[in-house]
Amino acid sequence: MGVDVLWDIARPKRPGRVPGVAMAGFGDRGRTPPGLRLIPHPAVTLLLVLGGTIAAEDTAGRQCRGSFATGLGFGDHFRVRHAEGFECLQVRLSPVVAHAVLGPAAAELTEAVPLDALWGRESARLSEQLSALASWDDRFAWTDAWLARRCAAAVRSRARVAPEVAWAWHRIVAGRGLVRIERLAADLGWSRKRLWSRFQAQLGRPPKHAAKLVRFDHAVHRLVAGQAAAGVAAEGGYADQSHLHRDVVAFTSRTPATVVDEPFLAIDDLAWGWPGPGSVTGHAFHQLRVPAALRPRQ
Repeated sequence: MGVDVLWDIARPKRPGRVPGVAMAGFGDRGRTPPGLRLIPHPAVTLLLVLGGTIAAEDTAGRQCRGSFATGLGFGDHFRVRHAEGFECLQVRLSPVVAHAVLGPAAAELTEAVPLDALWGRESARLSEQLSALASWDDRFAWTDAWLARRCAAAVRSRARVAPEVAWAWHRIVAGRGLVRIERLAADLGWSRKRLWSRFQAQLGRPPKHAAKLVRFDHAVHRLVAGQAAAGVAAEGGYADQSHLHRDVVAFTSRTPATVVDEPFLAIDDLAWGWPGPGSVTGHAFHQLRVPAALRPRQ
């Protein structure tokens, strides 16, 4: 009767107004394990804590309590040290959208940053307004409208990613990370060096790293789905299975055999309908059971 439930998960019933945004709501069932790691993801992530406690720490000992933001691909060196009785809204933003929502600071997120350090008192007001709403549907609708307003303001002020950089990012995502950066630069009529510098300055990572991150994301979710590592390596454009192994270890410090038990990968299919926002529709509420690797031994 729910004894093995780790989190309650809610998600929007339909896509929002801003492409490149995915949202999910989480409710703690009192079984969140200490030391829970984040898995690098090809998005900038906002975590808005609406109630309860979430405290996290990176390997340098820097602590983050309450709502925070993480940059593109940030994760493995960040652990949730304490989580109790929380409700939170997690928002994943493509780096193109993140630039409009957060401004140039989005490209500078090399670690987890408390939202109040980015937005000051507006961060607390956001959490208060969201927690006062009666349902997750209302919270998603409010956040969707808020994001749309910020993106519209960025368009009016021209505070947005250069169209060429946005195009390159979308090509990387559409190609599942298998595109050649030299080809992207040639298609734009740019030098490789120019694309590299503009891309990194505006999105926070060089294009080659972004492509590796997108390829890793697709590969690791295929592993979670139960596909054999050899097949995943071949379909994902890796030279061989050892190449896939090295990439997974580089991004997660886990092997392909052990990374599949990470809760933050297990929730993706429920919360975001992997492999992309809007790919699964219908149900808006799910429960994630405690992965076998996290259950106490009998």
